Amino acid sequence: MHSIAWWPTLIVLAIATFTDVRSCRIPNWLVLPFLVAGIAVSGWMHGWHGVGQSLLGIGLGTVVLGFFYWMGGMGMGDLKLCAAVGAWIGPAQLLVALVLTGIAGGIMALCWAIGGGFVGELFSGTGDLIFGLRKRGLRPHPELILDNPLTRKMPYAPAIAIGTLISFFSR
Repeated sequence: MHSIAWWPTLIVLAIATFTDVRSCRIPNWLVLPFLVAGIAVSGWMHGWHGVGQSLLGIGLGTVVLGFFYWMGGMGMGDLKLCAAVGAWIGPAQLLVALVLTGIAGGIMALCWAIGGGFVGELFSGTGDLIFGLRKRGLRPHPELILDNPLTRKMPYAPAIAIGTLISFFSR
């Protein structure tokens, strides 16, 4: 949305990545002020149009990652981080960032599974998620959710960071 967005976004994504990898949490003290600052800076630089673009970015991030949160495969910190990034970069760039985030997350998951020796389990779980939709409908998979202590969990802030940062270079 504006050229000033890259450096605060870089700082917040670096801290979020560090905390998510270390503790599987993205703190509210980091994400919520970043979200509010994104709206304020957008409004200061672009008036009401900037505020509207920030709100649309927040809405897009909330809806897209909200679906994965609702399905049990995404944490609330990831959702809030994505919404806050949307406040800074707006909906058009966030859409690009989300596609790139999905690609980065898929590559990270594959590397993680190869390194951990559970590639078969990764593909089996992915198949259950995709092909089980017909039987299950839009309800979370009973086993492949974050609340299940037996489910493998991968921090997703690094994927959000990679996708967002690459989106800055794709403009």
